[in-house]
Amino acid sequence: MTTITLVRGDITRQTVDAIVNAANSSLLGGGGVDGAIHRRGGPAILEECRALRASRYGKGLPTGRAVATTAGELDARWVIHTVGPVHSGSEDRSELLASCYRESLRVADELGARTVAFPAISTGVYRWPMDDAARIAVETVRSARTAVEEVRFVLFDDRAYETFAARLN
Repeated sequence: MTTITLVRGDITRQTVDAIVNAANSSLLGGGGVDGAIHRRGGPAILEECRALRASRYGKGLPTGRAVATTAGELDARWVIHTVGPVHSGSEDRSELLASCYRESLRVADELGARTVAFPAISTGVYRWPMDDAARIAVETVRSARTAVEEVRFVLFDDRAYETFAARLN
């Protein structure tokens, strides 16, 4: 049984086996969570991302997929990069968002990670409404078949924390 916990704070300050990065498909860093993870984790993460781009992901990591690298200087063993979908008012992309959580947990299982910290994927620049993102995240993690013992949702502000707390209860 996976325990789900909520933390209001900075995902780059978490002590876990794996930190999930809400990456862009280039894997080469960006803004928001992605930029923060690359800045705090240092150049080793970008180096491994470049190697992934040069080998398996020449066109970038597809939306809904996940891949792991070192965590560099973060207090974790791995960073699991996943590419969330951009929210659309005309097309239902919920399955792609759910896939980010499922695929990240699948990669965590392959690595042997037992504690995983997730951000609220796609809720920043990709404009996914927080309430719907929280519903998808919590339902997907609750129904996932995984050996991960703790999933920690690390939420940047009070609004996100309260929204996830309401969905968890």
